[in-house]
Amino acid sequence: MSRKPNILFFGIDSLRSDMTSLYGYHKKTTPHIEKFLEKDSIVFDNMYSPSIPTTPGYASMLSGMDCFGTDVVALRHKGGIREDLVSLPEVLVENGYNTTNIGYGFKGFQTNLNYPTSWGAWESGRSAKAESMNSVAIPELERLAKEDKPFFLFMRHMDPHSPYLPPQPFERMFYSGDEFDPENKSLEPVYDFVPFRDYFYTWFPPGCTDAEYIIAQYEGAVAYMDACISIILNKLEHLGIADNTIVVFTSDHGETLYDHECYFDHHSLYDCCLTVPFAIKYPNGSKKYFRSCDRRKEYAQTKDIMPTLLALAGIETDIKFDGRNMFDVIDGCAPQEPEFYITEATWMRKHGWRTPEWKLMVALEPDFHFKPPVELYNLIDDPNENNNLADKEPEVVKLLTDRMLAHVVKREAETGRTAPIYTNLDWNGFGRPFTSSEEAYNTLHIGDPDAAKKLQEVLDKKKG
Repeated sequence: MSRKPNILFFGIDSLRSDMTSLYGYHKKTTPHIEKFLEKDSIVFDNMYSPSIPTTPGYASMLSGMDCFGTDVVALRHKGGIREDLVSLPEVLVENGYNTTNIGYGFKGFQTNLNYPTSWGAWESGRSAKAESMNSVAIPELERLAKEDKPFFLFMRHMDPHSPYLPPQPFERMFYSGDEFDPENKSLEPVYDFVPFRDYFYTWFPPGCTDAEYIIAQYEGAVAYMDACISIILNKLEHLGIADNTIVVFTSDHGETLYDHECYFDHHSLYDCCLTVPFAIKYPNGSKKYFRSCDRRKEYAQTKDIMPTLLALAGIETDIKFDGRNMFDVIDGCAPQEPEFYITEATWMRKHGWRTPEWKLMVALEPDFHFKPPVELYNLIDDPNENNNLADKEPEVVKLLTDRMLAHVVKREAETGRTAPIYTNLDWNGFGRPFTSSEEAYNTLHIGDPDAAKKLQEVLDKKKG
C-alpha cells in the first residue's frame, strides 16, 4: 500500500481573496503563491466563509460542519467546540498521520506549537510575523518529513490580521504618498469611531491622515507573508516530498478595510468578509483535476474543506458532513450551493441569506454602527454593496427572509438544537443582548487607552 499524502495547510487569518493577485487584484500581493500554483493545482473562484469571524471560521474549516453542526457562531464562544465533533486532525491520526498545529489551538492535534508573534504596536516596531512563523514551521516540517508517517501541518499566519505593520521594504511597496498630509481627511471618520479608535492609535503611525496608507499596509503585509511562505514551499521541494504533499491555501474570513464604516477589522456580512481563497496543489493528484492551474467556478464554503481533503487523501469516514467533497461537485455527483446562510457575531449579531444575485442581512439586535436592521443588496448591479434596497424591494426581502428562516428550521430539526445565533446571547461579553445602538456603541471597546492616550498626545502636537 502506497503512503498517504502529506497535507501542508496554510490556514491564513483575515485574508480576503479579492486583495490577492491570485484572485485578480491589480497589485502583485501574492506572486509567489501564484507561481507555486501554476501547475498541478485547483483554485476555487467562489469560496466563502459564511460564519464570521475567526472562531466559527476555523471550527467549520477543521470539522466539515456548518455553524449548526459546530454550534459555534461567536468570536467569544462559550463552552468550547462540541465534544462529539470529530476534527480533521483526529481523523488523520486514526489513519496513521502525525499532526501539528502552529498558531491555532483546536481539538485533536498531537503537537501544538506557538510562534513568537506580537499583535504589535507602533512603539514596539513593525511585526515580522511570517518570519516568526518560519522559525517554528520550517524545523517542524523538517522533523515531520523524517518520520515514517504522513503528516498534517496546519499553520495560522497572522500577517493580514490587524495591526498591519509589515517590515521594510513592504510598508512602502504599495504606497508612495504622504501619509501625514494635513489636507487629507480620510482617516477622520476612523479616529471618530470611539469603540475602536484607541486601538487604532496604538498602531497607526502617529499623525497619519491617509486611509490609503493603512490599506497599503494590509497589502504590504500580504506581500510580505507571500514572500515568507515561498521559503516554506522551497523547503518542501528541497526535502524531496513536494510531489506527495497536498498544499492548501485558505482563510477563516476576509477583512474590512475602509469598507462600510467597519474600519480595518473583520466584522459584518459584506462580501469583503465572506470571500476567502481556496486553492489546492497536489502533483500526484489525478490529472483529471490537477492540471496546469484549473480555475473552478463551483461554489465552495469552509465546511467543504475537510471532506474534500479526506477524499483527496483516499480516506473514508462514516462522518455525515454538512460540507461536500468538492470533487463530487465538480463531477456533478453532488449539488452546488449557490444560496447559503450567513452569520456574524463579532461586534454585531446578525444573520442573513446570500444568493448569486442578492444579499439579505438581518440584525438580531442593534449594532454599534447604527446600521439599519435590514439590509438588502443586489450583487449583480451593486457588487460593492453600497445601495441598500430593503425599503425599495420588500418582496425580495420577504422572499429571502422566508428562505433563510426555512433553512434555520430545517437545520435545527436536523441537529436537534436551536440555531446558535439565537442562543449565544453573551457573544459580546456584556452578558445580554444590546437594546440600542447607543448602548452597543458605549459598551464595546478595543484597544489600550493608556497607550492610545500617549500616542494621541503626539498626534495632537502634529496637528497643532
